[in-house]
Amino acid sequence: MESPHPIGVFDSGFGGLTVMRAFENLLPLYDYLYLGDNARAPYGSHSFETVYANTLQCVEYLLGRGCRLIILACNTASAKALRTIQQKDLPRIDPAVRVLGVIRPTAETAGNYSRTGNLGIFATSGTVASGSYPLEIAKFFPEMTVVQEACPIWVPLVETGEYQDPAADPFIQKHVDRLFARAPKTDVVILGCTHYPLLLPKIIRMIPAGVTVLSQDRIVADNLRSYLVRHPELESRCTKEGKREFLTTDSPETFSGHATDFFGRVVLAGHLDLS
Repeated sequence: MESPHPIGVFDSGFGGLTVMRAFENLLPLYDYLYLGDNARAPYGSHSFETVYANTLQCVEYLLGRGCRLIILACNTASAKALRTIQQKDLPRIDPAVRVLGVIRPTAETAGNYSRTGNLGIFATSGTVASGSYPLEIAKFFPEMTVVQEACPIWVPLVETGEYQDPAADPFIQKHVDRLFARAPKTDVVILGCTHYPLLLPKIIRMIPAGVTVLSQDRIVADNLRSYLVRHPELESRCTKEGKREFLTTDSPETFSGHATDFFGRVVLAGHLDLS
């Protein structure tokens, strides 16, 4: 029997489950192995060195489980660790495997939605500090003006479930107002964190009329489908039995309890000890 080769999906916590849900909706036949590093989350405030070390450890685990293709469904990991892993570690570990992120596919399409040439980014402090979005967007849309807004409180609000309380609204509104005060011509905003789709209904109510909000989940899923078509040698190695496995480095009971909000259905997670 062939060894399983699921598509690996990694996030620092729960947010990658929004991407995983989009994968399942668009590409349901594939096997998926999700790993959330909740014990060391959130990544947004960690240094480049810490994010890189933690992400690499999780990537190595997924590779050891047979994943030939891994998606870093985490903007902070994509910003702070992806390039080093691709250029330094994969040639050493196995040149045939691939690790992809979520920033580049988002940047490739974002400018197509703007009429004014002004994009806004809501993201974690780590992603904003990395400058990854402006750099990537400039490669595809060099005339685009990009303004970023770091929203350090948004991930904790989502992970604790407090975002559903009206008392959380001022903490969301504050960052929306800041971005549009600095860049009033912005007509497209990117939710540059995979946790933020849960805030989408509130953000839509708070932004000016006529502004388009881009959530990454469907963009990244479309990009994965295209990538698999373009790389049949890799696609053929991904097993297709519709299997799903969820792992967390924290309490599986806590993870499973919160994961439903992100994934849209009941999740039963196992525990992974990386210590």
